[in-house]
Amino acid sequence: MTIISASIGGTSLLKKSFVFFVVAFLLLFSLGVTPSSAAENKFLIINKATNQLAYYDGGKLVKVFKVATGRSPSYTPEGRFKIVTKIVNRPYYKGGIPGGDPRNPLGNRWLGLNARGTWGTTYAIHGNNNPSSIGKYVSSGCIRMYDEEVEWLYDHIPLNTTVIITTSGKSFDAIAAANGLGTATPVSGSSEVLKQGSRGTAVKELQQKLTSLGYNTKGIDGIFGPNTTHAVRQFQATHGLSADGIVNSATQKALDSAKGGSTPPSTGSALNNSGILRKGSRGAAVTELQQKLTSLGFDTRGVDGIFGSNTDQAVRKFQAAHGLAVDGIVGLATKQALMSK
Repeated sequence: MTIISASIGGTSLLKKSFVFFVVAFLLLFSLGVTPSSAAENKFLIINKATNQLAYYDGGKLVKVFKVATGRSPSYTPEGRFKIVTKIVNRPYYKGGIPGGDPRNPLGNRWLGLNARGTWGTTYAIHGNNNPSSIGKYVSSGCIRMYDEEVEWLYDHIPLNTTVIITTSGKSFDAIAAANGLGTATPVSGSSEVLKQGSRGTAVKELQQKLTSLGYNTKGIDGIFGPNTTHAVRQFQATHGLSADGIVNSATQKALDSAKGGSTPPSTGSALNNSGILRKGSRGAAVTELQQKLTSLGFDTRGVDGIFGSNTDQAVRKFQAAHGLAVDGIVGLATKQALMSK
């Protein structure tokens, strides 16, 4: 009788243990405690040519952030990496500064990358204590962000998220496609109608195309505002289209077939035959330079034939991305690099 009772008690215990295990498993699954599966739907692209970081979720571009990268092109590694560590208020060990201290140059969030044989302790996407550095080439290899923006990113990406770091004149969607990521397709040939109020990569590519053709959108920011509308109307009027400022299939077809700054300048071009160009230079050669830089993804914020601060910054970014001396001066080496693209 005692044996039977013990046996029944043991069976009851086993059943309770099994039920507990099943409930625990289902609870963990329902809470999404599967970072690897969550990470499969999200990825980041960092383009050193423009110093921008793109956040994708579900194969779609959600947000683009301005970042700072290495002060030399080789400092920030390029390739395909993973987020392998996530740290809040990481101490700055080199300077003996504790985490959370306003003096800490790492800011308040650290997203470590498994780059160059390291495991999330050397290279990372992190905040910083010098907001004026964002958008520039100043770091020792890490990717800097504004503190409030890296906080947002930290909360939206899990461990094992894929990170692509590259130097490219292509759109983020094109980079994603080249790396087997995302579902979006480039603007070219798209049936999507773009008009004032539209936003995103498609608008940015439209602005690049218009600017390369000499229709100034006064910036390439992915926002279809009044300046982009004006540029579209000018293009439409020039090509015998209804000048309504709306990029429908007919306007898109005309844009696709139009030839502009995306092709190398001929040997008789103003840029090819010009002398050294630098801040303060003016004229047709500068206009052609601005068109060329913009078509390659280096935004001069307008094509006006005046070599000002924005053109100087675009030239420096191009030089940094192509391993040239970063001096903002368009001499023979920089000109040859531009004309080979």
